[in-house]
Amino acid sequence: MMVDPPIDQLIKKVEEPRYALTVAVAKRTRELISSDAEKEYLAKSGLKPISLACKELYEGKTKIVED
Repeated sequence: MMVDPPIDQLIKKVEEPRYALTVAVAKRTRELISSDAEKEYLAKSGLKPISLACKELYEGKTKIVED
């Protein structure tokens, strides 16, 4: 269960459809898992990949870009 950031606040902050939010979190999570440099960043954070992806979106470190 994800506690930080709360999903209702994440949805309000991102202001994108839920589908776009889901796709963005999944894509960022895959990036965190697959890249060696990102794995080190992930290990330093002490968070699970999906939690870190959500936190980055909430804090504005990652943005959703439409094609």
